[in-house]
Amino acid sequence: MELFLPRLPFLPFLLVCVNCAPESFTDVKVDRYFTPIRCPREVQTEDFVRYHFNGTLEADGKQFDSSHDRVQALVSQVGSGRLLSGLDRGLEGMCVNERRKISVPPHLAFGTVGAGSVIPPNAVLVYDVLLLDIWNKDDKVQIRTLYRPEDCIRAAVASDFVRYHYNGTLLTGDMFDSSYLRNATYDTYLGQGDLIEGMEEGLLGMCVGERRVVIVPPFLGYGENGSGSTVPPQATLVYEVLMVDVFNSKDNLTVTVKEVPESCSRRSKRGDFIRYHYNGTFQDGTPFDSSYQRNSTYNTYIGKGYVMKGMDQALQGLCIGEKRRIIIPPHLAYGESGVGDLIPSWTVLVFHIHVIDFHNPKDPVVIRTTLRPPDCPQTSEANDWLQYRYNCSLMDGTLLYSSDQFDSPSVTTLGMNAVISGLETGLSGMCVGEKREVVIPPHWAHGENGAAGVPGSAVLLFQLELVDLQKGVPDGFMFVWVEDSPEPLFPAMDLNGDKQVPLEEFSDFIELQSKEGKGRLRPGVDRDAVIKDMFYNQDSNRDHKITEEEIQLKDDTVPQRDEF
Repeated sequence: MELFLPRLPFLPFLLVCVNCAPESFTDVKVDRYFTPIRCPREVQTEDFVRYHFNGTLEADGKQFDSSHDRVQALVSQVGSGRLLSGLDRGLEGMCVNERRKISVPPHLAFGTVGAGSVIPPNAVLVYDVLLLDIWNKDDKVQIRTLYRPEDCIRAAVASDFVRYHYNGTLLTGDMFDSSYLRNATYDTYLGQGDLIEGMEEGLLGMCVGERRVVIVPPFLGYGENGSGSTVPPQATLVYEVLMVDVFNSKDNLTVTVKEVPESCSRRSKRGDFIRYHYNGTFQDGTPFDSSYQRNSTYNTYIGKGYVMKGMDQALQGLCIGEKRRIIIPPHLAYGESGVGDLIPSWTVLVFHIHVIDFHNPKDPVVIRTTLRPPDCPQTSEANDWLQYRYNCSLMDGTLLYSSDQFDSPSVTTLGMNAVISGLETGLSGMCVGEKREVVIPPHWAHGENGAAGVPGSAVLLFQLELVDLQKGVPDGFMFVWVEDSPEPLFPAMDLNGDKQVPLEEFSDFIELQSKEGKGRLRPGVDRDAVIKDMFYNQDSNRDHKITEEEIQLKDDTVPQRDEF
């Protein structure tokens, strides 16, 4: 009810003054004893107002009415004739949260008649008023942008699903609701009537990360019914909104290429095994996960359903070393379920990924020759002893090992399984002075377990240079004849012709055959020790000399992988 008392049948005649008592004042008196610092709007004629009041008689201070006692503010329209004309005048120009004492003379109140036993004739009425709300039937939703990101990929439209935080207050500043207090966003579709009309309008066009103040007049809010005990009837609502997420059920992946290497000989495809780093955030930039923090790449097969559907799609068609930003809508991510306390339901996910490497289980070792000398008399093969320089790195350029860390180049004998099988392949067929780049997939390297300093399932890049090459001998032999051995053999060994060959003479003979290219000692081992072993293998009676009979005896027996 808009009046503090029921109108009496003779109210239309209140302003007629017959035998009026003398009055101390003829117009409304207004004491603005509290005025708010900010006053964006003042009451005007035809505005609707919501206010609390205490009504007292000026003569003795006796209270005749109070909205506070009824615990319900009064709602009325100024200038519509529904209020005492003195109160109408007294409310004009008021601000929300302003407090006034409005003194109304009798001729602008109940005049000489009074109102029953409550208000005597010729009474001056004093209203202590607190203004709570102002609105007009011509009001629209007011939107004030507090912050709008420069990078606004998309703005909310009808049919979008939105997630937002808000604080809801009345015009007085009293809070009636807050998503922050619940520690959960408000999630809803736009344009389906799930929100009050004013909020629907206020959210349209918002970007993720945008902040707005949305002021909703009562008829676009909860109207004359209000909402529970928190929103009074006919209340203007003020929402401070932060848009957290926007997506549409028709959305697909959004991929932005940030960096592509100059050389890209191959792109990832279904069935490949990929290693990549990532930072995962929500659309507002809030991080939820990072492989960098774990100091470990995320490793998975592509296209086999081991990762969310959107990521499975996004990992196809990339180059090693490529960087991308990937925006994955919820229906291609974790959907309604989310992930525990980590990822809320219906959340758009943003990944910044960096591809470290990928390979296919069927990949061979890839060799690219960067320098090959024009003169190449011989190339490396099984059993050869090699001396080589190398740098071993991951495909992103991270150096793992280098022969430059040591005093001399590395050495190996091909075919002895002394190095990973992919490196064996990469070192085969090289000339001295040749340089190569060799890409070795993990199944030709250290596999899924990795090694000291080498991550599991890592593709390795070797930069090789062959420094020296010594042709080898078959496994199990220390010396082989490159040409036919001398026939007969013993006279050739007996350099001084004394019918016996001591260790010194035997050593000179073997070194001579090696020097002249007629025979070959196993490379990469102690030559003196090898020759000594060969000598004692022939010296059957251990008298420290070889005779012709011992040589013939050896020829008549079945060879046991010895040198002759």
